Parts: sequence; C-alpha cells; structure tokens
Amino acid sequence: MNLETGIRWMELFNEKIQNEKDYLTQLDTPIGDSDHGNNMSRGMTHVIKAIEDENPKTLNELLQLMMKNMLSKVGGASGPLYGSAFMGMMKAESSAEDWASVLKAGLETIQKRGKAEQGDKTMVDLWIAVVEAVETHQLTHELIDEAVEATQPLKAKKGRASYVGDRSIGHIDPGAYSSGLLFHAMLEAEAE
Repeated sequence: MNLETGIRWMELFNEKIQNEKDYLTQLDTPIGDSDHGNNMSRGMTHVIKAIEDENPKTLNELLQLMMKNMLSKVGGASGPLYGSAFMGMMKAESSAEDWASVLKAGLETIQKRGKAEQGDKTMVDLWIAVVEAVETHQLTHELIDEAVEATQPLKAKKGRASYVGDRSIGHIDPGAYSSGLLFHAMLEAEAE
C-alpha cells in the first residue's frame, strides 16, 4: 500500500463511520456503553482534519497520525485498541515484506493490549479472519461481512460486553463491526 492509497482508505473509512455512527451506537447499547458510534465518529473526524493539517509524506507518517488520533480522540476501549493496531502496523510497515505482515502486526498489538483471543467476541475475531484472508489473497467483502456476523452467536469474554454474560449472545460485536468498515474501506481503496 502506498501513501495515496492509505489516505483514500482513511477517507473511505471515515465516510463509513459517519454513515454508520447511529448503527454502531445501536450495536453498543445492549452490550456496551452506547458510545461506540460517537467515539469512532469523533476520532475519524480528527483523523481527517489531521491528514489535511499535517499532510503526511509517507505511509508510515499516516499510520502514526492514525495511532495518535485514535489514542487521544476516541474514548472507551476502542481508542486504545485501534491506536494499538495502528502502532503495530506503523512499526511493521518499514520492514514488512507484504501488507499481510503489516496487518498481522496490528492484530498482535491489539491482542497484547486487550488480551483477547479468537472466540472472545471482540474486534480480534474479525481481524484474525481478515489477516488470514489477506495472507492467502482471498479477502472479499463477503468474507468481512461473514466474520462480523460470526460474532453474533458468541458469548463475550472480554471488554464491557463480558459484564452482561449470556445477554451478549445474539448481538454483533460493535468493535468487530467498525473493524469490518475499516476493511471494507481498505478493499475499496485498493480497488480504485
């Protein structure tokens, strides 16, 4: 991925977050703090402004900008988790041989921060599916949607949703959904 594609990726992600803000909040209401939509919307608004103001010159600078804004502008657990993802990606980007390795570094940093594993009903479930698909060049919009939907029957074992126990079953994980938007945007950015 080059800088131009990376910026397009973030622009598309922002559009999706702003369009889906209310739905993200609806997803977060029964199993979280009802703030995921607003938090992500605020964070991505800051990201787009920072891209315009700071004019990153490399993909690494863009990833760093994403990391800083997600950590400082997105509330709840999402800010540190997304910030960690972009931190891992930023550190791997300069030496990674392929984009799958960059994404995998992002996933590993999320897991270090949140201590989540596959099946815990978190954004990690979606990230694992996406990284595996990117490694085999099989990432599709359908796969992303299926991975998001696959969080619905799970019982949350991490994060705020774990507090509601069995009542988390039957709900899509909000972080997995917003991560799905991230990767839909990535596919669209690279397709143009």
